[in-house]
Amino acid sequence: MRSHYCGELESGLIDREVSLCGWVHRRRDHGGVIFIDLRDRSGLVQVVFDPDRADIFALAEQVRSEYVLALSGRVRARPEGTENPDLPTGQVEVLGLSLQVLNAAETPPFQLDEHGADTSEEVRLRYRYIDLRRPEMQERLRLRSRITQTLRNFLDAHGFLDIETPILTKSTPEGARDYLVPSRVHPGEFYALPQSPQLFKQLLMMSGLDRYYQIARCFRDEDLRADRQPEFTQLDIETSFLDEAQLTELMEQMVRELFASVLEVALPEPFPRMTYAEAVRRFGSDRPDLRVPLELIDVADLMGEVEFKVFAGPAADPEGRVAALRLPKGGALTRKEIDDYTQFVGIYGAKGLAYIKVNDWSAKGREGLQSPILKFLPDSAVEGIMARTGAEDGDLVFFGADKATVVNEALGALRVKLGQDRGLMEAGWRPLWVVDFPMFEKEPHTGRWMALHHPFTAPKEAQLDQLESDPGSCLSRAYDLVLNGTELGGGSIRIHREEVQRSIFRLLKISDEDANDRFGFLLNALKYGCPPHGGIAFGLDRLVMLMTGSHSIRDVMAFPKTQTASCLLTDAPSTVDEAQLKELALRIKLRA
Repeated sequence: MRSHYCGELESGLIDREVSLCGWVHRRRDHGGVIFIDLRDRSGLVQVVFDPDRADIFALAEQVRSEYVLALSGRVRARPEGTENPDLPTGQVEVLGLSLQVLNAAETPPFQLDEHGADTSEEVRLRYRYIDLRRPEMQERLRLRSRITQTLRNFLDAHGFLDIETPILTKSTPEGARDYLVPSRVHPGEFYALPQSPQLFKQLLMMSGLDRYYQIARCFRDEDLRADRQPEFTQLDIETSFLDEAQLTELMEQMVRELFASVLEVALPEPFPRMTYAEAVRRFGSDRPDLRVPLELIDVADLMGEVEFKVFAGPAADPEGRVAALRLPKGGALTRKEIDDYTQFVGIYGAKGLAYIKVNDWSAKGREGLQSPILKFLPDSAVEGIMARTGAEDGDLVFFGADKATVVNEALGALRVKLGQDRGLMEAGWRPLWVVDFPMFEKEPHTGRWMALHHPFTAPKEAQLDQLESDPGSCLSRAYDLVLNGTELGGGSIRIHREEVQRSIFRLLKISDEDANDRFGFLLNALKYGCPPHGGIAFGLDRLVMLMTGSHSIRDVMAFPKTQTASCLLTDAPSTVDEAQLKELALRIKLRA
């Protein structure tokens, strides 16, 4: 039915007869001549129908937007002055010689041109098959396909094997809740959908397959936000006999080649590296956006003797932090703008946002500063703050004082928001490896140790003796790849010795009995010659989101869920009938 795609037509095909199929993007009747913009996934081309061919012309008059057509015609140059430089096909048009309406269409619920993006997301998701006809959406999915193909080509060329792992598996919660699937043939028992292929890819290394990858579908029953979905896709990778330096170097090469091939962008070589401790200290986050040139500065030592409990308390608390954030030219902020930023940091648990405006420090000293907190600060503290932050006339210095976690989250988020609001965000791509993560963190309410990444992450070899005596000081062999403030991928070298894995489980208050019940298959496999191995998983949806300049991973997935984990298109999740429940030995009992 088709000899060419619409977007392929160009001046080299003039006087050629072509057959096209597609949708009517727009129909125009200009003084007895009908113009139809025919659209397929490759683009648009203008088709002209003259009244000289009465039967075809009459049919063209009946055509409306989104009708599906098959037609043939002769390619010709557009008349001089009517070319469209904004279209790849804008130098030519097709004179229609035959026309067939393959299917009519009702008026779409929204426009498919540039105005379609202004339609509410709820309507777009309910009619997703129409939304996906928009050129913008199709371009994103084309780019996604090209990205995955480029990644596959790289891994294939470096000896990795594409191997599938189970979707129906055992429930071994890894932080988020599992999605459970009841078994009909084993009443009262459940499969779980995998949160990741983590354990299976480790077992593949124990099987001697050496290098594995998979474009893996994963499932997590967790609260959603712009870069999270209940089901998502990751590029999952595992390899044996490489240490973290070798593995990250290989992955870095893959990402550089991806950006060079798909976006024609040259990323730095090598990517910079930063320890977790430095990232949190300087930027308040373990995924810092290096495009923002603002940094957090510790000033707790300057506040120890201050008679102001808001500062003095956190300064004396081993788990507290007092930090400053200098905003160049921030003295221009109005009181309302400062109040808005105070409200913003409140989202992250901050109880307030102290500040000092630097009006004329260079000439007037302390008298050239403006702040409600100045009366609480001795001259030594003020001078120390000004020197350490490098504040100049016209600047503003914000302060955070609280538990370190609150200060880091609040000022870290404020840093990025100020960069966006004040035009400080630098252009380009800023990749970063974050390394030397703590092995454990304490659960706030119980005080129990939790694995910062997952319990299969290997500790630094030199710190194995400290696991029981001082777990808080232990560092892991983990690494995250961050790009423009987004975590693209995370991985680690894994534990490959049974006794170390069991000791980690015991430290995490997982009893031997519980460990055998949940992870017995892994512990048994570790006894039979497990090689040193490690891997990484890249969030494919996040990667495509960044590379397409989208704001949400929903815009780069064909059929995403809403913020409430529902599918408006198919009305899922939905109830099932009693017969199905009976087969599964289930009964619904709703909460009172």
